[in-house]
Amino acid sequence: MNIYPRKTEKAYGQSLKNIYIFDVPASANKQEIKTAVETQFGVNVISIKTLIQSGKAIRASRGKRAHPITINRKDLKKAYVLLAKGDSIKVFEEVKEPETKATKKEKK
Repeated sequence: MNIYPRKTEKAYGQSLKNIYIFDVPASANKQEIKTAVETQFGVNVISIKTLIQSGKAIRASRGKRAHPITINRKDLKKAYVLLAKGDSIKVFEEVKEPETKATKKEKK
């Protein structure tokens, strides 16, 4: 089972607290998610909280005289995974600032 980490601002804030958010298949249970995270990333999982976000209803126009239609997006299952102290997953790489002439002069 492949799981994917979410790369959002909220997920970044949670990762500072050692909690990582993953998109998982809707049929996956907590035990399957735990084994998938431990095998894919080589970390120890302490706890998992899951939720199902229901799909958003979208209205679409079919032309000037036709009635609009409503379509629902697919439901999405998320898993909030708390890792053991000292473990981390490199989802958000820190970007190093390029050296400028001013920083080179300060080093001298």
